Amino acid sequence: MWPHERSLVKNMVEKPFALVAVNTNGYKPDKLKEVMEHEKLNWRSFANPEGFSGGIVAKWNLQGTPTVYILDHKGVIREKWLGSPGDKVIDQALTKLIKEAEGEGKKTER
Repeated sequence: MWPHERSLVKNMVEKPFALVAVNTNGYKPDKLKEVMEHEKLNWRSFANPEGFSGGIVAKWNLQGTPTVYILDHKGVIREKWLGSPGDKVIDQALTKLIKEAEGEGKKTER
């Protein structure tokens, strides 16, 4: 999913959007930082050194990887997929929620 994630981060730089990742490979933070630098991953990513158990994985009750969550601008989970639903599905969900967020921003400016 990294190529699509890279394009999202690049194309949404001026939008109300943030990408956050949780790594379940069992990397310790220093190793994850090394991988992120090598792969040019420039978004926030958290290490789950316990692998696919404990830590964030346990708190969020993840059942598999990847698990994709899309939250709206109020922090409400609006979409969740176990496995990648595909770039087009993700893009459609994000487009809808960004329009909502930008619309609310315009309402408060008046």
